[in-house]
Amino acid sequence: MTKNGFKDGLAAGRTQFGLWQALGSPITVELCAAAGFDWLLLDAEHGPHSSPTLLAQLQAMNGSRSQAVVRLPATDATSIKQVLDLGAMTILAPFVESAEQAQAIVAATRYAPEGNRGLAAGQIRASRWGRDRTYIDEANTQICVLLQVENQPGLDSIERIAALDGVDGIFIGPADLAASLGFRGRPDHPVVVAAITKAIEQVKRAGKAVGLLTLNEELARKYIEDGCTFVAVGTDVTLLTTAADALAARFCGAIVGSFGY
Repeated sequence: MTKNGFKDGLAAGRTQFGLWQALGSPITVELCAAAGFDWLLLDAEHGPHSSPTLLAQLQAMNGSRSQAVVRLPATDATSIKQVLDLGAMTILAPFVESAEQAQAIVAATRYAPEGNRGLAAGQIRASRWGRDRTYIDEANTQICVLLQVENQPGLDSIERIAALDGVDGIFIGPADLAASLGFRGRPDHPVVVAAITKAIEQVKRAGKAVGLLTLNEELARKYIEDGCTFVAVGTDVTLLTTAADALAARFCGAIVGSFGY
């Protein structure tokens, strides 16, 4: 089985930089993977994804140095199984609020007897359609589980969540966390930043990796100094819109906003 380089990086404490992929396009993914980011987040929670489009994006990353991290559309066992069977080796589970929920997610990524992932290794892309005879024996140790904490209940349970066996890292979601704390649209508010800083320290004390997404370069560098080791520093959407709006402004005038944006 192919080794999970992203998981190895977490275990070694290496800082790994990522780029969010929300457009759902394998062409965009291929283009961004060629840029040299350590990992790309394929966002099946908010992006226009289906199993075939997610498969195409995973295929588009073949041969690149970037590792795929798939944010799940849901945290039920079936959704997890389908994403893993497509060949994802690292998953990000959104809106994790309790240790019990976290334990169920971990179990869904493990073949029995360690968990309850359905076994169809001879028929799935993850095992190279059955040609990788080692997959069923090595998958439990190579799959990387990241859990996203993004509201007050998650913060309240973060130490118990991080302490669980099988949890490789905690991903803090600043946008939803800001809304949960009463500062919607202001992930840079001092109260939110303080909460994130505290959460980073709690996860580190549990011996687990911690990461997040921020488009604020100053905050990104602060959180890295605080101990974040997997940090997404941009998104395909913001890169495209920022460049497109700037180009349009230079040649067409300031027309952005005339459509209600």
